[in-house]
Amino acid sequence: MSISRIPIKISVENLGEAKGVLKRVLAPRTVDAITRILPIEGRAALLKGGIYLEVPLRMGGEKPRGTVKKGDLAYWPFGRSFCIFFEDTRPHTPVNLIGRIVENMEIFSEVKSGVKIRVEKL
Repeated sequence: MSISRIPIKISVENLGEAKGVLKRVLAPRTVDAITRILPIEGRAALLKGGIYLEVPLRMGGEKPRGTVKKGDLAYWPFGRSFCIFFEDTRPHTPVNLIGRIVENMEIFSEVKSGVKIRVEKL
């Protein structure tokens, strides 16, 4: 396993699994903090082209981005949430880009609010 690219699995209740990768180069402090608290589990909230999963982490902006692309993974400082974006969008406030979905992206467009999601290292 590389310390610069951390493979993850995202399990979505009743829909299946997707694979992603966290990339330290995008936001090193944020990726390190997220990696330390994995696995995380919670209920999905849908907002502005993304799925937001509240996490027990308080971080500020790190290379914040005002736009994201379909498949991007991010941490949203304002909402203290792990984000999975299923369409290109402009979040309400900037996010720290932390990685990408690399396999099975299509399941996220089917996610409903309140569905249980688990994110863990592979």
